[in-house]
Amino acid sequence: MNPKPTILVTNDDGINAPGIRALIEVMTTLGDVIVVAPDSPQSAMGHAITINSTLYLNKISPENANVVEYACSGTPVDCVKLAVNEILKKKPDLCVSGINHGSNSSINVIYSGTMSAAVEAGIEGIPAIGFSLLDYTWEADFEAVKPFVQKIAQKVLTEKLPEGTILNVNFPKLPQEAIKGIKICRQAKAIWMEKFDKRQTPYGKDYYWLTGEFVNQDKGEDTDEWALQNGYVSIVPVQFDLTAYHAIQQLNSWDL
Repeated sequence: MNPKPTILVTNDDGINAPGIRALIEVMTTLGDVIVVAPDSPQSAMGHAITINSTLYLNKISPENANVVEYACSGTPVDCVKLAVNEILKKKPDLCVSGINHGSNSSINVIYSGTMSAAVEAGIEGIPAIGFSLLDYTWEADFEAVKPFVQKIAQKVLTEKLPEGTILNVNFPKLPQEAIKGIKICRQAKAIWMEKFDKRQTPYGKDYYWLTGEFVNQDKGEDTDEWALQNGYVSIVPVQFDLTAYHAIQQLNSWDL
């Protein structure tokens, strides 16, 4: 009889977020669960790591006695590094990150703490998935996506992933019966049209709030944005090798 797989669960919304609670619930049906997640929200931290201050891990009493949980003072990537190097005796069979409150489709993957945690696991050679729901509210309802989370995670456990590949999974905000299915997609070409709301303190010191509008420049019907807008779950295979291979030949033609 094969032992249960070990599953590392993390996120960027914090260990108390409803999204990670839903993810933990699903993962307990698939294996032995270890949770290492930030003790406070760490959204949009990207692949940041902590090097100029101390890190703390606090073991907490989880709702499920069969789950081991740690709250970490650092970033999502810190959580994965500490889990692999300090907590786990061997690398887990799977790392899942999320379920994020809000989209991590298209260009958002660059800024996402959720996906950076999954990418860090991938760098460590651990199969990894980042899950996100297109609902930014704390009261987001994750019930509709739980069957999809379970199905995708089980497939990764049994089928494995291509080397150097992580899955970026995004769910539309729809009832379960309204979700049409799952599509394997490419990342849509989109940008944030950013601006800063400039204000002043009562003491006359300037400060800024980042605001902006998400603009999808991609009309393709094979993108994550198209899938989500049309009622599908999107899965984008992501890699951490950032080499622009298509540019190598052109750069080699330069007289350097």
